[in-house]
Amino acid sequence: MQVELRDVDNGNKVSLRFGPEEPVERVFVEEKSFTCLYTEKNTAFLIEPETFDQLQVPLDLFGKSAAYLKGHLGLGEEMKVTLQLYDGRPLTASVPKRVTCTIKETQTPMKGVSATPRYKKALLDNGVTVQVLQVPPYLDTGEEIIISTEDDSYLGR
Repeated sequence: MQVELRDVDNGNKVSLRFGPEEPVERVFVEEKSFTCLYTEKNTAFLIEPETFDQLQVPLDLFGKSAAYLKGHLGLGEEMKVTLQLYDGRPLTASVPKRVTCTIKETQTPMKGVSATPRYKKALLDNGVTVQVLQVPPYLDTGEEIIISTEDDSYLGR
C-alpha cells in the first residue's frame, strides 16, 4: 500500500510504501469544539467554551472553508468550529457543514420561461461567489441564505 503522510511535528509530507504485514504506529487525535471569536489576517482566534482557554490557529488549517469563519455575532449566535488536536497541537480544523450568509450582490433575474434549471450567481458577505440553482426572484441583495461549506452550494433560505 502506498500512502502519503504528513509529519505532525514539522508538517512535511512523505510518501511511503507498506507491506501487508508491516505494523503502523497509531496516534491518538483528539477532536474538540471551539467557538470562533474573530479572525485577523491569517489567524483565527478561538475559545474553548468549557475552560475559556483561548487558542490562535492559522487559517490554513480550515482550507477553503476559512472564508466562512465568523466571529462572535452577538445575540447568542456563535460559530462552533472543530479542531483535531495531536498532543495539544491543532492538525486540522473544520467549520459547520451549513452556515448562514448574507447576499452582498446578485444578478437580476432573467425574464422568460425555460425548461432547463436556471443558475444565478450570488456574491456573499464573506467574498465567496456561489451558483444558486432555481432561486426565486425575491431572493436579492441583503437576503440571508444557507450555504453548504463543503461545496459552496445553496441549500435554502
